[in-house]
Amino acid sequence: MRSYAQSIALYDRTRKHLAGGVSSNVRYASTPVPLFFVRGEGARLYDVDGNVHIDYMLGNGPAILGHAPRPVIDAVARTLCDGQVYAAQHPRETELAERLCRLLPGAEVVRFATSGTEAVLMAMRLARAFTGRSKILKFEGHYHGWSDQAYISARPSLNEAGPAEAPVPVAGSPGIPASVLDDVVVAGWNDLDAVLAAFERHPGEIAGVIMEPVMVNGGAVVAADGYLAGVRDLCRDKGALFICDEVITGFRAGLRGAQGRFGVTADLAIFAKAVAAGFPLALVAGRREVMDTLADKGVMHGGTYNGNVQSMAAALAALDELERDDGAVYGALEERGTRLMRGLATIAVEHGLPLQVQGLPGIFQTFFTAGPGPSNYREALGCDRDRALAFHAALQEEGIRINQQAKWFLSTAHDDAVIDETLEAADRAMATLT
Repeated sequence: MRSYAQSIALYDRTRKHLAGGVSSNVRYASTPVPLFFVRGEGARLYDVDGNVHIDYMLGNGPAILGHAPRPVIDAVARTLCDGQVYAAQHPRETELAERLCRLLPGAEVVRFATSGTEAVLMAMRLARAFTGRSKILKFEGHYHGWSDQAYISARPSLNEAGPAEAPVPVAGSPGIPASVLDDVVVAGWNDLDAVLAAFERHPGEIAGVIMEPVMVNGGAVVAADGYLAGVRDLCRDKGALFICDEVITGFRAGLRGAQGRFGVTADLAIFAKAVAAGFPLALVAGRREVMDTLADKGVMHGGTYNGNVQSMAAALAALDELERDDGAVYGALEERGTRLMRGLATIAVEHGLPLQVQGLPGIFQTFFTAGPGPSNYREALGCDRDRALAFHAALQEEGIRINQQAKWFLSTAHDDAVIDETLEAADRAMATLT
């Protein structure tokens, strides 16, 4: 058995002066306590107890190039003596904005922020200002940050969520005022009729429809054929903006994100996480006429750390790596991720386990269910959570780190040898479940 004595002691110490002992509530979901790490390199993390983990959490997605990628670290190091924040512009912002507008579908203009939560708020404000409407339609199981306006029906229980055909908006946290729910419309995802019904229940009121183009947070569910284009077309017909939250899928589903992968362009898109390979950076990209409301209509967006020197340098260096040879690194990532997904499924069959593996090679999820993998949030809730947690614990004992939702993020540092080592460990972990 692995020892976590130092993490346990450090967690007890930390709770005395850091609220809850963590800096994000998401970090509570760890066994036996939120673990403490001292170093990351490539595909591995090293904890305070000396345990080595092959890391498939990757900071919940940002470390697309692995931990401490040398080209990014070197680029950032060269800027440290230049300062960090100027309360003014600098040339790296210009260069990065130009490159992003060249790369990303529909990106005529971008605006930088620091976190995905902030960028989501910016996009929703832009949609409301541009359309003159107040309501935002979002989907069950989709997570768009922890703000009052967005943390609605992200993980509702079925007894709170109401009927599938007309879900009830559910506040995700104490402290969210009930009045916020008046401006949120909720629908089930992957069902075009449900979106049409929501528009019909709120005629002329919906400013924008926001979604994860792949429902990563609710189960790594890829949209049904025609669904993304169908929602886009409904938005155009009803006078609402189509908003893609690519915080996770951006630069992970492909060099041009999920929009590029699936051939659908949003009016506004939100990026964060992988764009700067682990440094804090987010952005909203979209149509010029919408984005220009920031200047032309005085729509407020601010932030002391927006466009900070080090994050700009990190993003430029990360793009150098991701764009090289027309995005050749994605071919290797897709091949290895596909091999890992298929390998896990094959091992499960050998052990007689009802494991489903679904998603994209760069981000997928494993489910224990006798039926097919889920196609929406409610189906995901019906899978065997207890067995999933047991698999998580068994993998951790074998030195494989995934989150407790059983999501797997890959990086370019997960080479063939790492995949081989992971599959051997997964074989041993699954043997403990039979």
